[in-house]
Amino acid sequence: MDFSALDFLHHRGWLTPFILILMVGEFFWLHYVATRGKDPSGRRFGAPYDLKESLATIGMVIGQFAIRLAVAPLLAPIYQLAAQHRLIAIEMQGILPWLALIVLVDFLYYWFHRASHTVAAFWASHSVHHSSTRFNLSAAYRLGWTNILSGGWLVAVLPILIGFPPLTVVLVFGLNLTYQLFLHTTLVGSLGPLEWLFNTPNHHRVHHATNAACIDRNFGGLLIVFDRLFGTFAQAPRDEALRYGTQGRRLSYNPLQIALGGWMQLFAAMRRAGSVGAAAKLLFGPPV
Repeated sequence: MDFSALDFLHHRGWLTPFILILMVGEFFWLHYVATRGKDPSGRRFGAPYDLKESLATIGMVIGQFAIRLAVAPLLAPIYQLAAQHRLIAIEMQGILPWLALIVLVDFLYYWFHRASHTVAAFWASHSVHHSSTRFNLSAAYRLGWTNILSGGWLVAVLPILIGFPPLTVVLVFGLNLTYQLFLHTTLVGSLGPLEWLFNTPNHHRVHHATNAACIDRNFGGLLIVFDRLFGTFAQAPRDEALRYGTQGRRLSYNPLQIALGGWMQLFAAMRRAGSVGAAAKLLFGPPV
């Protein structure tokens, strides 16, 4: 497997210029809409972009890019090894294998994403994505620097072991994550019947919100059906403005603090645990 192709498909760097253009358009449109007092979803609306937070996100993106260059060559051999031990060889002919892979990847992503909110070792990385107090396209790029430790890449291993071609799996996984970039906006209101099947900006705003009714809800990637099936679906609370950010953590504009703050908080709690067993329970227990 060509790891440069894997990096291209998996990390969506090719989309960055397009996303930047959309961010500029979103910035000016939201400021225009803000003067009218409400966003397109009908909720009262504060400043849609914060300069300090946006600059911090740029710093995060620079760090991600550097780490990605170092990590991408490590993933290709893992996926190649999985392919060598696959159960069967699945040919991607016709629509059914593609649909099966799309649903399987989203199913696996749902459970990994859910674990990223409920297991401290995973939340230490994933909490970076929830650290922005503004919900906009730039927040979609606020991703952790330690994701290789939290094992997000493992979502692709099981489909490869089953027998799906590695590059096809990475392509579908990458497209799933690419779709999610466009969920980070308040420009899109309800999408009607599509809201029953697909994850939408309407659902993803709930996922990022810190309101009590929104905590640990709507984990889906492309689809929202697994949240409905497994009891984690929620609608936005009525007559209540959505609030964003990370609970229990001080707001920071320092990319290094944002990237590593969750780990520092977790390790500090583990040092105070008093024993290896207690520390391990903290590491693999609920987020501290």
